[in-house]
Amino acid sequence: MALRIDILTLFPELFDAFCATSIVGRAVKSGLVAITRTNIRDFARDAYGSVDDAPFGGGPGMVLMCQPVFDAVEALRKQADPPGKVVLLSPQGRRLDQALVTELAGEPRLLLLAGHYEGFDERIRTGLADLEVSLGDFVMSGGEIAAMAVIDAVVRLQPGALGKEASLAEESFSCGLLEYPQYTRPRDFRGMAAPEVLISGDHARIAAWRAEQARLRTMQRRPDLWDRYRQTHDRGDGPDEA
Repeated sequence: MALRIDILTLFPELFDAFCATSIVGRAVKSGLVAITRTNIRDFARDAYGSVDDAPFGGGPGMVLMCQPVFDAVEALRKQADPPGKVVLLSPQGRRLDQALVTELAGEPRLLLLAGHYEGFDERIRTGLADLEVSLGDFVMSGGEIAAMAVIDAVVRLQPGALGKEASLAEESFSCGLLEYPQYTRPRDFRGMAAPEVLISGDHARIAAWRAEQARLRTMQRRPDLWDRYRQTHDRGDGPDEA
C-alpha cells in the first residue's frame, strides 16, 4: 500500500515542482507515494475566502481560523482510509530528526498542515493535530518549506524510493553518526589527493576507514551526536586520530 501524504496549505502551487522532481517525483510517478495538495481557502464560507482573523486580545498579525482548517481535514479524511496522522508544522513542535522521520515513514497516511500568517488558532492544535513538528529554533513565513522537508525525508525511507537500499544505511544520522567523506575522480585535484585506501581495492580496509572517519567526523563536528552515540553503543573511547 502506497504512503499517502495530504498537504493542506494556502499556497498549493508551491508544491507543484517539488512533487514532480527528483526522488519525490520518481516515487510519485512509480506509485510508491501518493501526494495530494489541498487549498485551505477552498473551505472558507464567505464570499471573500476568509481563512484568518485578528487575534482575540489584540496583537500583530492574523490567526488561521478553526472552521476552514477543521473542514478541510475532515473532508480529506472522508476521501480515503485510514484517516491518517495530522502533523502541524510549527516552531513549537518536536524537532525533526532522523528518529522522527523514521516514525513518520512508517505511517500509512500523513496530513501535513502548513500554516501561514501569525499562526493557528490554539483549538486547531488541541482539537485536530496529532503531532507538531519543527525544523528548528527559527521562524519562517509559513510551514510550506517545513512540509517539503518532512516529505523529502519520509519519501526517501519508502522501500524502492532510492533504488539502492544500501544507500540509506550509510547516510548521515542513519546509524547515529555523520557520513564518512566521499571522493570521486580525479584522484588528485589541485594538489588535493583522495585517500590512498579508497583506491586500494581492499574492501575490508575501506570499510574500516569509512567507519573510523564517520566516528571522527561526528566527534569533531557534532559532539552532541557523538555523546549520544557513545551512550547507545557503550563506547567510552574515541576514534583513532592517527
